[in-house]
Amino acid sequence: MKVLANDGISKAGKIALEKAGYTVITEKVEQDNLAKEINSQNIEILIVRSATTARKEMIDQCPNLKLIGRGGVGMDNIDVDYAKSKGIKVINTPASSSQSVAELVMGQLFSISRFLFDASQNMPEAHNGTFNQLKKKYAAGVELRGKTLGIIGFGRIGQALASYALGVGMKVIAFDQIAYAADIIVPIEGHGGVKVKIETQQNMMQQLPHCDFISIHVPKQADGSAVLSAKELSTLKDGVRIVNAARGGVVNEKDLIAALDSGKVAYAAIDVFDNEPTPMKELLAHAKVASTPHIGAATSEAQDRIGIELADQIVQAFGKK
Repeated sequence: MKVLANDGISKAGKIALEKAGYTVITEKVEQDNLAKEINSQNIEILIVRSATTARKEMIDQCPNLKLIGRGGVGMDNIDVDYAKSKGIKVINTPASSSQSVAELVMGQLFSISRFLFDASQNMPEAHNGTFNQLKKKYAAGVELRGKTLGIIGFGRIGQALASYALGVGMKVIAFDQIAYAADIIVPIEGHGGVKVKIETQQNMMQQLPHCDFISIHVPKQADGSAVLSAKELSTLKDGVRIVNAARGGVVNEKDLIAALDSGKVAYAAIDVFDNEPTPMKELLAHAKVASTPHIGAATSEAQDRIGIELADQIVQAFGKK
């Protein structure tokens, strides 16, 4: 069987598939030519990450497809239900990148608390006599210890983030519609087996105003709207800091800019954007936004885990060749 890893696959994942007898193709095919290439090469397995989409139109054009795999968690770029209705198996790797995303969020929390993102851009000019001005500009940082972090979505990534946040002394409030009122035990890694019980909350509107920081780990709402728009943002504590490493548009970008301009939101860190790969310039250029180019799962360790997990699921589904 031929596998097209159109957005790439780790060396470890490729080797695992090849050892099982699969042919793995990693040359990138442009979206407009994807169906044609799948058919001409008789590809039966398509692996994507976030760049390639697998929509109804493409699925209809590729009758030989037997499996679509998403290297990562979210499958917004795949018409999952439609693919399954056509007999195509759809898989993802929800556990493999949790730690990497959580660590990126922790880095973002530190960055927007101590102006690291802005200072690194301005320090090269410090030799021209601006050192003292910059020192004064960045003198009003805040500590994470003792602050309250609201985590919207308390699945694997949210729980991994909570473990890190608790480890640095933050308080955690977890919101989750699925696991509402569940007592979830979060281990504090490296602390001798210490575990903390966190009760998930359902009513965000009551609890979010108590949060100093907010991190989001859910997709958009069922109707495609943002989880945090002007209404929700208006209820937050003045000076709140927000991180979005979940999905583009989970925070309404125009409403976020307005909240940043008004001071309601002090700073934001954004890893995912509407209209990728051409995000809104006004958001990217905003002085109170620390941005990264959708790199939540972009660690060598996570990519190895993702590749191996994809390979394991494919071999489990179709056997060795």
